[in-house]
Amino acid sequence: MMPLTRRRFIALLSAVPALAHGTPAGASDTLNIVVTRDPNCGCCGSWVDHLRASGFTAKVVETGDVTPLKQKLGVPRDLYSCHTAEVGRYAIEGHVPASVIRRLLSEAPQAQGLAVAGMPVGSPGMEVDGHPAEVYDVILFGPNGRRVFARFKGADEIKAR
Repeated sequence: MMPLTRRRFIALLSAVPALAHGTPAGASDTLNIVVTRDPNCGCCGSWVDHLRASGFTAKVVETGDVTPLKQKLGVPRDLYSCHTAEVGRYAIEGHVPASVIRRLLSEAPQAQGLAVAGMPVGSPGMEVDGHPAEVYDVILFGPNGRRVFARFKGADEIKAR
């Protein structure tokens, strides 16, 4: 189990008023997300916890081989990570912060999805005590190519877009 960080505590607190009314924070059909992951990967479970704490309703599908789904959704091989999700009409690959997924759904660009390649330290689900957070890019990808959609250092977005 991941330690209760300040960020997780604040996310949990923000959900309390909504839970009192019986609905997750910010609930709507667009916040339903299906996460396909290997059942033996612990960081994937921590990313799902991050999504749920941020108001997403996450359904988890466990499989020993996520590659066929990645291929079906058109995730570029060099952007592969440890889990793949589907939300609305988009693919989400890897440890993408929930705030950027919300922005994707709000802006609705012509694309296939977002990806955080690899497993950068400090990204949601990859917090490691005693290790500094890395800077990482969230890549928007699709038939028109790819571009940096957001840049983060750990949980903090760097506003140079």
